[in-house]
Amino acid sequence: MKILIIGAGKMGKFFCDLFTSHGHQVALFDIRPENLLYTFNCLRFASLDEIDGFEPDLLLNAATVKYTIPAFEAVIPHLPEHTVIGDIASVKTGLPEFYARSGRRFVSTHPMFGPTFASLANLGNENAIIIKEGDEEWKAFFRNLYRELQLNIVDYTFEEHDVTTAYSLSLPFASTLVFAGVMKHQEAPGTTFKRHMAIARGLLSEDDYLLQEILFNPNSSERLTAVRERLAELQEIVDSRDADRMKDFLNSARRNIE
Repeated sequence: MKILIIGAGKMGKFFCDLFTSHGHQVALFDIRPENLLYTFNCLRFASLDEIDGFEPDLLLNAATVKYTIPAFEAVIPHLPEHTVIGDIASVKTGLPEFYARSGRRFVSTHPMFGPTFASLANLGNENAIIIKEGDEEWKAFFRNLYRELQLNIVDYTFEEHDVTTAYSLSLPFASTLVFAGVMKHQEAPGTTFKRHMAIARGLLSEDDYLLQEILFNPNSSERLTAVRERLAELQEIVDSRDADRMKDFLNSARRNIE
């Protein structure tokens, strides 16, 4: 099978290695030639004209979320009619409408892991989402691929995906950014502080556009409102030193994470 990947970032290169290890012929396209350095066992394209003769069976868009749709729009005119288009975007806003306009078969997934925190060599405890509206043949292709990686696979609609990621990504991202936003240097940090700091450093090493687009998920605002309300409640409890309310708050938190 011939697969063209847009974007030679961390996940683009991960999927390039994954596909080539399964015997597929892969071409990696990125408008920045320097991103194509140290990529192996694949064709490397830095201009749209190079795509013309490749004629892939699948185009997988691994561009930064901000550029997902513009990347599709630039590359699709260079593809034959039979090419299926797909994405691994962490926010699906605008993609259902784009796929409908394109008139092409499509597949959409979201590997719920990244190179910053997950070990790409051992993904047994990680998750992946497959979008229900996608093409059945290509959903099965990714399902088999993810099963080989021992990922837990969940099927969501586009709408369900973005609601879910507001919980699983926007909420921890926002909490970590608030932690980092009030940070001061500590001479003797405790274990919990050091763990939070490691998460903050890892998160802030990610691409700014990725962080921005995840937080700009239309469902994020509701989650941030919930955080603000609970934080205000916790501050009231702390200010009043109300032990009974604190116990109730802690028990409620424990129930939420059971």
